[in-house]
Amino acid sequence: MNILIVEDDTMTAKQLAQLLKSEKYSCDIAFGYKEAQEYIDKNAYLLILLDWNLGDGDGLTLLKELRDLEIETPVLMLSANAAIDDRVAVLDSGADDYLCKPYSSVELLARMRALLRRESSQKVSSLTIAPVRLDLVSRTVFVEELAVQLTAAEFDLLELFMQNPNQVLTRYQLSEHINKDNYNVKHSNLVDVHIKNLRKKLGTKEFIQNVRGIGYKVNKSS
Repeated sequence: MNILIVEDDTMTAKQLAQLLKSEKYSCDIAFGYKEAQEYIDKNAYLLILLDWNLGDGDGLTLLKELRDLEIETPVLMLSANAAIDDRVAVLDSGADDYLCKPYSSVELLARMRALLRRESSQKVSSLTIAPVRLDLVSRTVFVEELAVQLTAAEFDLLELFMQNPNQVLTRYQLSEHINKDNYNVKHSNLVDVHIKNLRKKLGTKEFIQNVRGIGYKVNKSS
């Protein structure tokens, strides 16, 4: 998987590249705005890790430029700017996710995997883990081939579970997935309410399993 790192701080860029290579990713490093443009002109990438503040330009401007050119490569913006207005500006400009510095390598890798999975899932039209099937085009859910009506948030949560079978998803991860702009999501019980409603509509408590003190998961063998 070829990933482009756009980071003007040499040490940070090299440390990030070393981390990705240890996880079996291949990557290129652009140390500034113009170099990033050159790499993107010449190569196709599955993901771009983009720093906001570049020595010879602005990451947000580069992001807008990519989207204006209809380059749809997923972009994860990395920045020390933590204000909610900054996060909104980045997402509205076409970024797929936003991660504030300093960040943990564990969280960075998790967000990368989520974006790469999402990009891959867009190439398929449905997800199935018996007895549940999701039609990703019509956003329809079937249980034993009977249609079930879900809210948008419930569908998004169920899709995330089925894209990540056998993986425990924390309440914070689930909350952030359906409400990216709310800083207080980790203190909300909204996810638990959605899970309760999902179980009721799906007609089974066993499909979405509770992992005590952590979150929830869906087993592939469900």
